[in-house]
Amino acid sequence: METIEEIKPALNGQVSKGTFPVTGMTCAACASSVESMISHTPGVKSASVNFATNSVLVEYENSVTPEKLREAVQSIGYDLLVGEEDPSAKQEELQRKHYQEVKSRTLWSALLTLPVFIIGMFLMEWQAGRWISLVLTIPILFWFGRNFFINAYKQARHGKANMDTLVALSTGIAFIYSLFNTLFPEYWHSRGIHPHVYYEAAVVIITFISLGKLLEEKAKSNTSTAIKKLMGLQPKTLKAIVDGEEKEIPIAAVQVGYTIVVRPGEKIPVDGTVSKGESYVDESMITGEPIAVLKSNGDKVFAGTINQKSTFQFTAEKVGGETLLSQIIRLVQEAQGSKAPVQKLVDKIAGVFVPIVVGISILTFITWMIVGGDDAFTQALLTSVAVLVIACPCALGLATPTAIMVGVGKGAENNILIKDAESLEQAHQVNAIILDKTGTITEGKPVVTDMIWSDNVNDYDNYSQVLLGIEAVSEHPLAEAVVNRLKETGIVAAEVSSFESITGLGVLADVGQDRYFIGNRKLITKNNIEIDPEIREIATQLQQEAKTVIYFASEYQTLAVLAIADKVKPSSEQAIRTLQDRGIDGYMLTGDNHQTAEAVAGQVGLKHFKAEVMPSDKAEFVKTLQAEGKIVAMVGDGINDSHALAQADVSIAMGKGSDIAMDVAKITLITSDLMSIPKALKLSGKTVAGIRQNLFWAFIYNLIGIPIAAGVLYPFNSFLLDPMIAGAAMAFSSVSVVANSLRLKISKI
Repeated sequence: METIEEIKPALNGQVSKGTFPVTGMTCAACASSVESMISHTPGVKSASVNFATNSVLVEYENSVTPEKLREAVQSIGYDLLVGEEDPSAKQEELQRKHYQEVKSRTLWSALLTLPVFIIGMFLMEWQAGRWISLVLTIPILFWFGRNFFINAYKQARHGKANMDTLVALSTGIAFIYSLFNTLFPEYWHSRGIHPHVYYEAAVVIITFISLGKLLEEKAKSNTSTAIKKLMGLQPKTLKAIVDGEEKEIPIAAVQVGYTIVVRPGEKIPVDGTVSKGESYVDESMITGEPIAVLKSNGDKVFAGTINQKSTFQFTAEKVGGETLLSQIIRLVQEAQGSKAPVQKLVDKIAGVFVPIVVGISILTFITWMIVGGDDAFTQALLTSVAVLVIACPCALGLATPTAIMVGVGKGAENNILIKDAESLEQAHQVNAIILDKTGTITEGKPVVTDMIWSDNVNDYDNYSQVLLGIEAVSEHPLAEAVVNRLKETGIVAAEVSSFESITGLGVLADVGQDRYFIGNRKLITKNNIEIDPEIREIATQLQQEAKTVIYFASEYQTLAVLAIADKVKPSSEQAIRTLQDRGIDGYMLTGDNHQTAEAVAGQVGLKHFKAEVMPSDKAEFVKTLQAEGKIVAMVGDGINDSHALAQADVSIAMGKGSDIAMDVAKITLITSDLMSIPKALKLSGKTVAGIRQNLFWAFIYNLIGIPIAAGVLYPFNSFLLDPMIAGAAMAFSSVSVVANSLRLKISKI
């Protein structure tokens, strides 16, 4: 993808379009803020942020300059790259630098927090400890945690509040109150009150929430890896026939009509039609099927697929952004960037909670100034601070990340790698699951499932040596499966004296004085070779099971019949049945033919399947189910699944699949055991339940404690909540949250 496109005036000369890289975005909510800010900039017609590529497409009047757009984005804490020679490289460099900065800040914050926490919790009466805590707290809050205060200020300028606001407010108040008590303890002593400090509360909040942001940044730094790898499937140069000579030219220079030369092992650079020669081409990136396809004169070839056997030439028909590979890249980008921005639950709560708490604190202060009598100011200050301290968001900040971290750890123990907290939170809602066939439900490679010899054959070893010798020199993709099967038995290959491949039929070869045939039924009948009725019946049965049948024959009789298929994994049927028992509808999509798809679906108990589907068809099917209101999980392992994985609500990749599928997917199964899928969904449900319980514990103290801290009990029993007790209640709520999250470690999934 072009990370920045040349700004060109529209036909009327009044409107320009530009794609600009955005830096500083760490979540979908950030993308929403950037899009909203640019959209409301005077002169901007439209703005669309693609979170997957960290870019924004802007349509704007010529009176607006890119610098103005940049200023608008900078005002809310992000940045726009304009005027860069290589914005893509600059963006990557800034992302790496930002991640390292967040990592460094979090590590230093954690190191300095530990002694402050120990002093605050176990050595609270140690006077020198207060000064040590003060010295250590200042860099944690105002250097390593400065972004919370900066972002809170920028949000406040636009009348908004989020988690940063709550963190900055509570830690700031706790620090100022603790600083006053450290510098002027006699103010409280003269009033018969023992001053307490809350440095540990402030630094623990900063450190834990910084850790959560570090995890987000790590996940975000890998967001565009899949797209980069997809782009890497297309070679940078190609060999073309120019003026009658074969020349190597940059791929950007190729034009429609050029004759392209592709040698064995090379990637096909653009889409076109074979004009000379033939070869087997690995098209698994498009179809998902492991068996290479024979391409000869007039057949279509596609960019990114791999030539396996022989050199051939083809005529370029689609180049640049028109190739099928480019379309897949574009669709993956759009699918990743089109998900609706989801504001985190804690940020939503904070948007309401912050103004309410501040309002209660101010109201408390004013009320006590009016009714407090001689000690009005002291009581007003104590109660208002107690309100802010007990409302401290430490437990609120811990509620989600602690449950997520324990959930992620629990998943790893069960061979489930979770890269995205949103997927972990959403997976329990899945009510429709789409499974790719090859490599997901099946093993993903052709193997010999049956080898039946004719009753007329006695010398199995001799004929097995002949079969191995012929298949060992064959270029047919299925030959490898036969070779692997025979080698397992310790058979030694016979020496082949002559070999001939017959396109579309099979091969014939001479071993010693005898001639042998290996291929399909047409090859056998064409050479008038007798097929035993029993062998014919067995072959028919194997074909009905959607297996590829190969005949092995001498010049006079059929010697054996072999069946080759992609075997269904042992766990597939049980996993699918478990999912269906939970009320989840199962669907199988495959690029394979209808007969094979039907046979596999029948084996694993799936009622719904679609055969001969292209990558875009899979994604469209995901959209169709989503339009019906379903929460869709997609499970796949290949490049051809990447678009559908990006489109799905929850994306799951098989760990033995392609790197691209694993990069796009938010959950990866290390094992090939499909029983990990229901485990992942169950883990999600338990994690979400833990988050909800945590939020309950985080708020129950506030609901009870804030009114008490404000002094509602004073008229009845003269009780005022000491800020120290308020801090203890806040700390206890945090302990409750952490303890509740840890329960997940001992639960079964």
